Amino acid sequence: MLPKIDIKLEKQLTTEYEGGTVLGHPKGLYYLFFAELWERFSFYGMRALLTLYMIDVIFQSLVDRDFATAAVYSSYGSLVYASTVIGGRISDKVLGMRNSIFLGGILMAIGHFVLAIENNLAFFLALSFIIVGNGFFKPNISTMVGQLYPANDRRIDSAFTIFYMGINLGAFFSPLVCGSMDFKWGFLAAGIGMLIGLVAFVLGQKK
Repeated sequence: MLPKIDIKLEKQLTTEYEGGTVLGHPKGLYYLFFAELWERFSFYGMRALLTLYMIDVIFQSLVDRDFATAAVYSSYGSLVYASTVIGGRISDKVLGMRNSIFLGGILMAIGHFVLAIENNLAFFLALSFIIVGNGFFKPNISTMVGQLYPANDRRIDSAFTIFYMGINLGAFFSPLVCGSMDFKWGFLAAGIGMLIGLVAFVLGQKK
């Protein structure tokens, strides 16, 4: 007796076949790879400049500027990752993954561009944009990788290995590129990187 085929699984496999594969994986994986690569480029490129920017520009007039810089940096780092809990919930209940990823990318790009404005108010506003944007973007794009495959597909582990290679490449090159520029152009480069990532994501959705 032939095994009974789950209708939902069969539909997923048919969709994947119609979309085509590259090196044994759905084409969508590689669009997500490039989207995440450029998002991490923007995220870590900005962080390569953030501490020095606070010391030399934002808190320059403070006597204990090192302490103020450490306090803001640690708070920013905590909120960036805590925001993913709220962003994930809003995505599940209201926006959906694709809309959340796009909204998050836009907010982060705005945040990086606003950082190029040497102003204390603009600085904290920019960090707020990046924190909220990361909360929408980060948890959803990783989840979308897993949803490219049927349940218990053996390729999922290798898919996430490929995906995390994009993260590592973006994190490796971003300090080398953004860190070699002055603050204004480094932050602008981070914002442009985020926009490139969004373009990769949108093209993947269309194809």
